[in-house]
Amino acid sequence: MTVTTAVPNLAEAVETTVASHLHPVASFDLADHPVPNGREEVWRFTPLRRLRGLLEGTPSDARLAWHANAVAGVTRREVTTAEAAALGVPAPVDRTSALAVANAGGAVLIEVAAGTVLPEPLVIELHGDDAGATVYGQVVFRVGANASATIVLRHTGSARYVSSVSLLVEEGAHLNFVGLQDWADDAVHVGHVGLKIGRDARVRTVTASLGGDLVRLVETTEYDGPGGELEQFGLYFVNAGQHIEHRLFVDHNEPHTRSRVDYRGALQGQGAHSVWVGDVLIRKVAEGINTYESNKNLVLTDGCRADSVPNLEIETGEIEGAGHSSTTGRFDDEQLFYLRSRGIPEDEARRLVVHGFFADIIRRIGVPEVETRLLAAVEKELEIIVGIPLGVQ
Repeated sequence: MTVTTAVPNLAEAVETTVASHLHPVASFDLADHPVPNGREEVWRFTPLRRLRGLLEGTPSDARLAWHANAVAGVTRREVTTAEAAALGVPAPVDRTSALAVANAGGAVLIEVAAGTVLPEPLVIELHGDDAGATVYGQVVFRVGANASATIVLRHTGSARYVSSVSLLVEEGAHLNFVGLQDWADDAVHVGHVGLKIGRDARVRTVTASLGGDLVRLVETTEYDGPGGELEQFGLYFVNAGQHIEHRLFVDHNEPHTRSRVDYRGALQGQGAHSVWVGDVLIRKVAEGINTYESNKNLVLTDGCRADSVPNLEIETGEIEGAGHSSTTGRFDDEQLFYLRSRGIPEDEARRLVVHGFFADIIRRIGVPEVETRLLAAVEKELEIIVGIPLGVQ
């Protein structure tokens, strides 16, 4: 943790731009994002050879199939790369997100008009059918002032997908955003999810990564006015040989803002590797903020590796609260003993512990269909180590 205390007689000084040591300066210029060699802080956990050429940026005309339900109050249109940038979308933070913007050929803009309350969730599914195809995609969601929306973005099938997703949430708006990485076992997905939260706006995100050979998502948040609130939840289930990486950066660049981050993962099988890096930057001007980030990992078998790195960078002491925590371990023996002492077989007891571990995150989604699907996906993963559930043939 880095702490810098402001000198009182400089309190009125204009703050200069501060770059977190864990996150390079964002830029739309691809030249500002050279090809990494793996020794950089932001790439040191990523197995670059498994990205299958995605760092070179070869142009591609391949696209994912797009399926979405029709929801009153939602509009969709194509915009150019320049028009997307003019909307104020967060700039790319690494080479792959810069490639997504440069090579996508424009962006899909999804808008919810100011004052609109969506009557039902907007559910979008992006599907690939070729594990060898490189696909670039840019999607921008803009939720107008005082609007309210629930949006689900689900990825399925096979592809090598390089993505940029922007969430622009304007003053007083409410957004519940669910991102699902439900890929086939041969898929590779590297992407950036950039949030910009307006004055007094409230955002809840739930990110679930359950499939794919390699998934690496960078999620960044900045505030566009005081009073903004963020709840950021995530879960991941990593199997043998899988690499799933989540990197989060919350930039408290406005006063009286809030953030809560809670990510949980389970790992099983030889070579299962999860990475979670959470960084919160509290700038000099961000007085009266409150933030906390947490990551918990449950190791179910031998041969797994979970890297968890929480960080706080604080430049002012005038805050309500800031903290972080990280835990990685096996099953809680006391929980297992409690369940077994009440006649529950060991395999079923293990299943119940894992369900409880994830249930607190899943129940926050607020979309029953998605919650049911995720619980079923967790159950399917558990069959690998604890067998078929009792009573199920």
